[in-house]
Amino acid sequence: MATVAEQVGTLLAGLGVGHAFGVVGSGNFHVTNALRDAGVPWAAARHEGGAAVVADAYARTSGEVAVVTLHQGCGLTNALTGVTEAAKSRTPLLVLAAETAGSAVRSNFRVDQDGLARSVGAVPERVHSPASAAADVVRAYGICRDQRRTVVLNLPLDVQAAPAVDAPAPARTMWRAPRPDPASVAELARLLDGAQRPVFVAGRGARGARAELEELAQRCGALLATSAVAHGLFTGSPWSLGISGGFSTALAAELITDADVIVAWGASLTMWTTRHGVLTERATLVQVDDTAEALGAQRPIALGVLGDVAATARDALEVVGKTSGYRSDAVVARLRTHGPEVPEEVAGTSAIDPRVLSAALDELLPAERTVAVDSGNFMGYPAAYLRVPDEAGFCFTQAFQSIGLGLATGIGAALARPDRLPVAACGDGGFLMGISELETAVRLGLGMVIVVYDDAGYGAEFHHFAGGDHATVRFPDTDLAAIAAGHGCAAAVVRSSADLAIVGEWLAGPRDRPLLLDAKVTSDGPSWWLAEAFRGH
Repeated sequence: MATVAEQVGTLLAGLGVGHAFGVVGSGNFHVTNALRDAGVPWAAARHEGGAAVVADAYARTSGEVAVVTLHQGCGLTNALTGVTEAAKSRTPLLVLAAETAGSAVRSNFRVDQDGLARSVGAVPERVHSPASAAADVVRAYGICRDQRRTVVLNLPLDVQAAPAVDAPAPARTMWRAPRPDPASVAELARLLDGAQRPVFVAGRGARGARAELEELAQRCGALLATSAVAHGLFTGSPWSLGISGGFSTALAAELITDADVIVAWGASLTMWTTRHGVLTERATLVQVDDTAEALGAQRPIALGVLGDVAATARDALEVVGKTSGYRSDAVVARLRTHGPEVPEEVAGTSAIDPRVLSAALDELLPAERTVAVDSGNFMGYPAAYLRVPDEAGFCFTQAFQSIGLGLATGIGAALARPDRLPVAACGDGGFLMGISELETAVRLGLGMVIVVYDDAGYGAEFHHFAGGDHATVRFPDTDLAAIAAGHGCAAAVVRSSADLAIVGEWLAGPRDRPLLLDAKVTSDGPSWWLAEAFRGH
């Protein structure tokens, strides 16, 4: 290892990073090649913002630490929306950001990179010197891996170029999620023992804890729901309500609202998950989380339990009594038949109902899939209608609520789970905003389906501001299929379910390039989740 840049890449490979992404400039050229030389898989994106989102989605879907490497200054600012989404989502993403040398005080690339990272909720770290480089890298990786934080590790150019110090790297200090205190567990058990209609709402922090939560729910008779980001966690359970919040079915919303005890497991209870508190206002609200500042941050709670979700559920199982709770023959019969509404298709129209489109795709596409969803008026359709096999089958980059992330999210999920069919659902506005990564999907030979819910505008705005001047948010109809074909995709315009015949042809193989469906969807009114989201604005 001749230089610190080489040392950083080699050390990170040894620590176990899963994949690296980025756009290479002069500032990150050497560290990127060091990662590659050390065996870390690498994929180039076309824009730093896309690279950060691809890395975020890869980390969420695979459970491994992902790396994005960036040029100093403008490379980081270009990536900032993706870094913000990752930071707000507690994604273990390591951002290797080149930085101007300390002496280059008048460099045009100089910005306050620590301040930028801190302002969006990421953890700023730095390789300070050749002597401290190994310790700096191990510390940054440990925060990222163990505490599920997005870390911006700044790499000053002069330090990168310096000769590496030949010394062993320090051992990584492992951080473990806390075990709940017995008194909190006893109080949780008391509330569950007294509950007649308990509901569990599992969030991002509950991913991987399905078995423990289902066993406890069986004991106390709880129904099971998730926040949007944990969609799929309880797939296949007869007691699953699906998503809690704006994407809830009418039955799910009814049963959650009627609960007398709601336990949020690793869920932050945002206004989206609780419908501005309407779904939870009648219940005694309990929150279990491994981060103290999350407890009660979004909604007033009766009990906060600081602890790892799986460990807390196991401990509660030891002391909770056995009751039927909310589980009855009548409830399970209703759950067996509940689902999103699918209207009859209207023949002879120039646009397809997004519910008809989504339901048809759900039947056509293989069950083993990973669904990535962009933001926009359309986003509840794929979330509600496209079933997923488990929590790794749904990648929802919505913490920052930025449009334009869906395509890159789908690429990251595709690379993380090549055994599943990747499906990226976008609106036309978000798709065009992130279109630079369409070439990336083609270049990587990804057999993914890209569905564009195309209403020729920014649907959230023209539905929300009904009666206003919509010239700023409406656009001419664009042949997105032709644009995609020009990039090398298989593509088709979809105006009716008959136009989906291309899906079967593409699925038959070889699936060596993306399939883009430019679905011209009806836009007669606002989606139900959008109306809920804008309530009170």
